[in-house]
Amino acid sequence: MELVKNGPRYWNFIRKLRNKTKEGFVQQGHITEIQQAEHMLKYNNNYWVCIIDERPIGYVGVIDGDIRVATHPEHQGYGVGSFMINEIMNLFPDAVAKVKLDNEASLKLFEKCGFEKRFYLLERDVTQPL
Repeated sequence: MELVKNGPRYWNFIRKLRNKTKEGFVQQGHITEIQQAEHMLKYNNNYWVCIIDERPIGYVGVIDGDIRVATHPEHQGYGVGSFMINEIMNLFPDAVAKVKLDNEASLKLFEKCGFEKRFYLLERDVTQPL
């Protein structure tokens, strides 16, 4: 398992994985190829890809101090997420993780990597009447 710098050859992998795991992210809608290309042109250097046997299995990135991480479902539960987070923390020791309260898998992952819950962000559900 190794972490390699992101490049155009991985952009579609990241996009597909982001779309597959979007319910776990704080703010995430469906990402088109054009949206992904625009995002990657701006943030390519902020992402790394985890590789096993020359195949991408996950990605990790830090944008504005916020960690973004996802592991392909077929490789979850094997330490890939922990590996990526621990590696990225060597590069960005002050990075933080914004995790949805109901995303138990991510909460468990980040806590396993030494993170502690410090803040809660409360938002009003504007779809519900007062």
